[in-house]
Amino acid sequence: MPREIGWRAARIAGTWIGTPYRHQGGRKDVGCDCLGLVRGVWGELYGREAERPGAYDVDWAVRGEGELMLEAARRHLDERTGEAPLTGDVLLFRWRERLPASHCGILDAEGRLVHAYEGSAVVSSAIPEAWMRRLAGLFRFPDTP
Repeated sequence: MPREIGWRAARIAGTWIGTPYRHQGGRKDVGCDCLGLVRGVWGELYGREAERPGAYDVDWAVRGEGELMLEAARRHLDERTGEAPLTGDVLLFRWRERLPASHCGILDAEGRLVHAYEGSAVVSSAIPEAWMRRLAGLFRFPDTP
């Protein structure tokens, strides 16, 4: 059974649905990218931001600038390995084998991914099997930050 923090994270993520996509954004109803969504949920859970990521270009991952997203997740979230995703978990995806993880989202109570992507907004969508094959990390929000 998922922990209460996971259910809270999933509920909060759901309130971000419809927020327009905005690169480097992190404000509900104003604009966010996938990282801004996770940062925003963290802020609502704990009352403060974990860390500011600094400026990043849209194509930072294509240029192979290192595992910035994965390393930040490991600093602030509890990593889960060898387990199925649970409600409220943060999933990180690597689109190409040799490139860094560059997309993330939060699993909702229906097993769908709440995430933001360019040209759209924060949405809840089914997770295709092809995406699960590109899973680079599975994390949960900690009980205390």
